[in-house]
Amino acid sequence: MNEAKDLAIVLRAGALPAPVKVVQNITIGPTLGQDSIRKGIQAALLGAALVVLFMLYYYRLSGIVANIALLLNVLLLLGAFSIIQATMTLPGIAGIILTMGMGVDTNVIIFERIREELRLGKTVRAAVEGGYSKAWLTIIDSHVTTLITSCALFIFGTGPIKGFAVTLTIGILINLFTAVFGSKVIFDWVIEKYKPRSLSI
Repeated sequence: MNEAKDLAIVLRAGALPAPVKVVQNITIGPTLGQDSIRKGIQAALLGAALVVLFMLYYYRLSGIVANIALLLNVLLLLGAFSIIQATMTLPGIAGIILTMGMGVDTNVIIFERIREELRLGKTVRAAVEGGYSKAWLTIIDSHVTTLITSCALFIFGTGPIKGFAVTLTIGILINLFTAVFGSKVIFDWVIEKYKPRSLSI
């Protein structure tokens, strides 16, 4: 404060009579970051709602299985964040959105494989088993390549980039569990309990 007062006295001493006009006034504080996070969460919720509706429309009852796996994915991801006491930031929200996209992509790969098996005339149980087994290598490939990228971002990136990389890494590992094993458990339960002759997919 004293230095600022001294500087103000020096500037006033012998200063020319020049008028000062306020051209722009910008306030930077925590509310700006909070506003961005709020908009990011709104974008994530809107994107998730559109994805859920698309999966229900395109894959019918099997879309419910995909949506349950997606919900489980997000819940486990938020649980992991609370365990490591991570702070929710905009890059973190972006990582969650990308993880949701990868979860949907994984389910699309599996469901298209199941459709191929059903077109070959296989039973529902055989089609589901074949769909998951044939999609497994493709899913592993996409997840491993994304994991390598997120590791590179964490090693060479700065603060926000590292936060995105951590979120993405945790999300990939959780997605591998929920999209493959989580949805498979639901399909197995439905097949075992109801023994359907056809699959709404």
